[in-house]
Amino acid sequence: MSIEAIQQEIIEEFSLLEDWMDRYSLLIEIGNSLPGLDPSQKTDTNLIDGCQSKVWFTAELSTSPSGESIIIYKGDSDAILVKGIVALLIRVLSGHTPEEILEANLHFIDDIHLREHLSPTRSNGLASMLKQMLLYALTLKQVKKP
Repeated sequence: MSIEAIQQEIIEEFSLLEDWMDRYSLLIEIGNSLPGLDPSQKTDTNLIDGCQSKVWFTAELSTSPSGESIIIYKGDSDAILVKGIVALLIRVLSGHTPEEILEANLHFIDDIHLREHLSPTRSNGLASMLKQMLLYALTLKQVKKP
């Protein structure tokens, strides 16, 4: 499924809920479904700077069934709401090529009005998470297997 199709799916899921308390509950539920990271991966190297709570991301290059080099993201957070945001970002970007990730127009965050319902520090943390995911994609694009 394309990044755009996944974004549309998320937009539809959130549009069914008008009340932001229900949307926060959905975000928490999504976060609870995230497998998280092995404690050995919760290192300072994988810690995202600029987040109010602790957030860790990893990225590794893998091969899709069609033979393309794709990035598999994993992440976790010590805050339940933030873990939901981590899960959404992974859902949208993981399993795609570095090029697809770098070229993606990530509009779902604004389309579901998430950014405007986050505190300024959480909004800055979201930007830091996205920046790190894009940096991983840029780095892994360079080491992409022919």
